[in-house]
Amino acid sequence: MVDRFSTFTVLVDKLKRFIRKIKTEEIAEFKLKSPHVSCLYYLYRYKSLTSKELAEICDEDKASISRSLDYLEEYGFVHCDTDVRKRYKSPFLLTEKGSEVASRIIEKVDRILDLSSIGLTEEERAIVYRGMAVIAENLERICEGYDE
Repeated sequence: MVDRFSTFTVLVDKLKRFIRKIKTEEIAEFKLKSPHVSCLYYLYRYKSLTSKELAEICDEDKASISRSLDYLEEYGFVHCDTDVRKRYKSPFLLTEKGSEVASRIIEKVDRILDLSSIGLTEEERAIVYRGMAVIAENLERICEGYDE
């Protein structure tokens, strides 16, 4: 490949931009924003998570997850059974409304993933995902070296 840097960075940026646009368009009917999708998705999948656990799973900063959970709680999608002011380690759960919306979002995610993989066999898709995971791990290791 002649220009690996350009190809790699442009493709990664395109993927991120397309994913953000698709999230925004697909969830507009729910009056939600892109960051809310991951919270609903993982709460639906795991039933109960703390904001700390969500931040780790979503690979998002704590403040972003906290803002998303505040919004989702205010509009009745999630609840947290605690009166503690700092709820970082308190479990959040989906409400009935949140569970219904999350289920519909997951259907949309599955449809988009199927459409995005048209032209790839299951084996090819697995290879792509494995390659992406290896590259992410290697880049993470490089970045950890900067923190030293």
